[in-house]
Amino acid sequence: MPRRTVSVPYPNGDPTPSNFGEKDPLKSNGDPHAGAPEEKVELRKKVTLLRGISIITGTIIGAGIFISPKGILKNSGSVGVSLVVWIACGILSLFGALSYAELGTSIKKSGGHYTYILEAFGPQVAFMRMWVDMIAIRPAGLAVLALAFGRYILEPIFMPCGVPEIAIKLATTIGLTAAMYLNSMSVSWTARIQIFLTFSKLLTIATIIVPGVYLLFKGETKNFENAFEVSTVHLSGLPLAFYSGMFAYAGWFYLNFVTEEVENPERTVPLAICISMVIVMICYTMTNVAYFTVMSAEELLASNAVAVTFAEKLMGNFSFAVPVFVALSCFGSMNGCLFAISRMFFVASREGQLPEVLSMIHIRRHTPLPAVIVLYPITLLLLFLGDIYSLLNFMSFLRWLFIGVAVIGLIYMRYTRPDMPRPFKVPIVIPAVFSFTCFLMVFLSLYSDPVNTGIGFAISLTGIPAYYIFIHCERKPKWFQKLSDSVNRSLQIILEVVPADY
Repeated sequence: MPRRTVSVPYPNGDPTPSNFGEKDPLKSNGDPHAGAPEEKVELRKKVTLLRGISIITGTIIGAGIFISPKGILKNSGSVGVSLVVWIACGILSLFGALSYAELGTSIKKSGGHYTYILEAFGPQVAFMRMWVDMIAIRPAGLAVLALAFGRYILEPIFMPCGVPEIAIKLATTIGLTAAMYLNSMSVSWTARIQIFLTFSKLLTIATIIVPGVYLLFKGETKNFENAFEVSTVHLSGLPLAFYSGMFAYAGWFYLNFVTEEVENPERTVPLAICISMVIVMICYTMTNVAYFTVMSAEELLASNAVAVTFAEKLMGNFSFAVPVFVALSCFGSMNGCLFAISRMFFVASREGQLPEVLSMIHIRRHTPLPAVIVLYPITLLLLFLGDIYSLLNFMSFLRWLFIGVAVIGLIYMRYTRPDMPRPFKVPIVIPAVFSFTCFLMVFLSLYSDPVNTGIGFAISLTGIPAYYIFIHCERKPKWFQKLSDSVNRSLQIILEVVPADY
């Protein structure tokens, strides 16, 4: 669909002369170029190697490793097999990350999954991916992270009593608003806070790993005896164990959402992805070793917050600090997710598949403000209304379906676009194994939970009529076009945003 550029002069003069002054590009004389700023209004390349590592690592390591890693143990049935599953899921995730490193260095556009599917398979499939992300997956995911933040940041205040639900909702709203505000105001500060939160997570993990490994070397190995007991292994549950493990590692793809803001992406993207995945694999595996050193398999399965139980057994009164660290971990994941996902909506708008205002940038702060805040209303609605975890169950299989499609696109473009520059190229077996794993998980979810999976699939199919109504249909009613232009102009003035200079 061709892009329409809307020039937006202020209708009654400059509403904020103190802010814009002589640099206001939208003057009341009707000339959109009068007094234009000397510098380009664009997303700047502020993501260095360290910031790239912090985005990936800080987003992958969320609440899961601290709260409830028992899903893998429950479905594997054995301590040894559960550790093997953690390592295997890390290797499979590394395969996916390496595939995305090739995609990110050969297609130097932001947008992640959306952009790669668009390049390989066209606008219809890409729109369906973006549509599902916008109406369900991302708002629900943010809501879950925000709820976890709200619950655990208040835990030390109300201990040993339970936290009131109204207090959780209030803290959740404050946390979500803070993350939105941070991403709206400054790319640099968003990245700096992400680095700080990533180091906080790694410090928290170190406080678990170091004493656990120390006890292991002192001879506390009783929980590892008969670790590979065959009689306890649940072969039927192994696929679900792998599903849980892959979910825990999800987040390795987020740097690809901001490729256009990465310094020297040919070098930075592959390095950041590989370093981050090695860090996360080591952290996850050693954290689980520490858990099993201190707790038996039965104790771990009985705990709803494994890190808290670990701290209570080993650290005594210091255990009150663990919920705070979990809350910071959730905020870091929320911050990194917002930073990355907003760029997908930015790119989709630039391609003409979302309202034009979403591809505009704040005149002074150089942030994609509309794309950052677009999820705020629906996320708040889900926070106060819905059973978010059911919605995530509906949609989790779609995540792996479309990631598998994106990686298949890599293989497809190897043959259809052989001359495409590929500064970083992986052996074809890596994307083949990873995409097969993704589709296997999708098939297993269809088999194990057909109702929830079917509902999620039905929700995704709403993207087909939405595409033909909003995108494919060229001749829209005049009233619709006037309304669209009016809303774009109003939002552009209110949010102080202008089209980016490409």
